[in-house]
Amino acid sequence: MAKKLVDHLRQALRLKHYSYRTEEAYVDWARRFILFHGKRHPAEMGAPEIQAFLAYLAQERNVSASTQNQALSAILFLYREVLHKEIDPVVLPSAKRPERLPTVLTRDEVLRLINHLDGTHKLAAQLLYGSGLRLMECVRLRVKDIDFAYKTITVRDGKGEKDRVVPLPDTIVPDLRRQIERVRLLHEEDLAAGYGDVYLPYALEQKYPNAARELIWQYLFPAYKRSRDPRSGKERRHHLDPSGLQRAVKRAAQEAGIQKRATCHTLRHSFATHLLQAGYDIRTVQELLGHKDVRTTMIYTHVLQRGGLAVRSPLDM
Repeated sequence: MAKKLVDHLRQALRLKHYSYRTEEAYVDWARRFILFHGKRHPAEMGAPEIQAFLAYLAQERNVSASTQNQALSAILFLYREVLHKEIDPVVLPSAKRPERLPTVLTRDEVLRLINHLDGTHKLAAQLLYGSGLRLMECVRLRVKDIDFAYKTITVRDGKGEKDRVVPLPDTIVPDLRRQIERVRLLHEEDLAAGYGDVYLPYALEQKYPNAARELIWQYLFPAYKRSRDPRSGKERRHHLDPSGLQRAVKRAAQEAGIQKRATCHTLRHSFATHLLQAGYDIRTVQELLGHKDVRTTMIYTHVLQRGGLAVRSPLDM
């Protein structure tokens, strides 16, 4: 793909405030689409070529429905925002995602899993379960998002660019205070070394020139090492690598002898289910999870049912 087209695609994604992770994914899908068609320019192609690429992904590569839909979204974004060419979405229907019930751990299993973690990974996992956070919401938390007085955590720019407030578990307050103190000491070391700037979203860095060096804006779970920001080129301390937390949770579940596929998102599923079991209404759980539609939250009510559709097995009668 011509470098100029890549630059235009990146510029359009940043103008729409897409995350860097999404930017990289969309650019990669655009490249793969063009290479699949022998490096033809997208302007020379249309719906038939997109359909052929999606069919290849589904039939030859056997990708999941969510992966196929991401590829479609990336290509449609390229045509709409960069090439200013509309593709009729009717002729390119999204892949239907299978309806699967979420895996949920019991309270005992959650505690066993968490007890096989330590340090930063343990505290992060406690927030995933105790506050119902998504993985990226957790690693992107800033010091200022923790309110000890009101015992709340403010999730900024969650899915759909929505803010929400979730409970702060009393159990981890001392550990969170110690974590913030570690962040303070690490930040002072960075400042003394001539660094200390942190990434700020949107235009906050221009609006508040000194904010990037303030403690309150530092990540609650900072990375172990500084790295170069791929967009600005500045050397900064980013947040904890989410893949490291994912591996730690998976390993902890295995060590705890949990015979279920337990992931970071499983802890969020367990948070929702256990709240419903405790008698909280579904609208409250919907708000805490940040779901746009209550039907998304309703899936947890199926997990609460006893057996298949609450039917008692004849073997037990």
